[in-house]
Amino acid sequence: MDSYKDIFEGGRKLPVMEEFYTLQGEGYNMGKAAYFVRIGGCDVGCSWCDSKESWNVELFPPIDVDCVVENVKKVHADTVVVTGGEPSLYPLDYFTSQLQSSGIKTMVETSGVHSLSGNWDWVCLSPKKNSALHSSVYAIANELKVIINNESDLKWAEINAEMVNENTPLFLQPEWSVATKIMPILTDYIMKNPKWRMSLQSHKYMGIP
Repeated sequence: MDSYKDIFEGGRKLPVMEEFYTLQGEGYNMGKAAYFVRIGGCDVGCSWCDSKESWNVELFPPIDVDCVVENVKKVHADTVVVTGGEPSLYPLDYFTSQLQSSGIKTMVETSGVHSLSGNWDWVCLSPKKNSALHSSVYAIANELKVIINNESDLKWAEINAEMVNENTPLFLQPEWSVATKIMPILTDYIMKNPKWRMSLQSHKYMGIP
């Protein structure tokens, strides 16, 4: 993180890949309006990632986050979701404080591989199987969303469920490219283990970002 300090000016600038206003498509807050800010740069590299173009941070010159806050205000959004890439790579305290001081809720989606900076109203933890998690993220997770690529991932999902707080909502989400194949397995598993809920990428069914 030290190498980022000069480039990102303590979080006043971030490598924003894209920003857009839409409906949340997954997990606990599915269907709610939110302004999405996708930050470039990821050191996890899931083979099935649907935003691989976000991995290389060098493709996204840092921009002033105050401009992003103004863009949020222009569309009268009351919630911002920071996603990636991997947001935990960057200093996010300034960005979240600017949003919250304007009455805007802050949410983040993270794989949890690094400790998370910033002040968050909601943390969606979506761990990735081949990456070790930073222990601090489990305690602050407001929801656990595990992407299931094959049936063996269910055992790993249960390991993560044991690590979050007792009342944290738990979601299983079929990986999009194998959704048709894995859906019956997840349906049956959730019926047998009702502490879990199904999460679908509803935005893809709706044809929105």
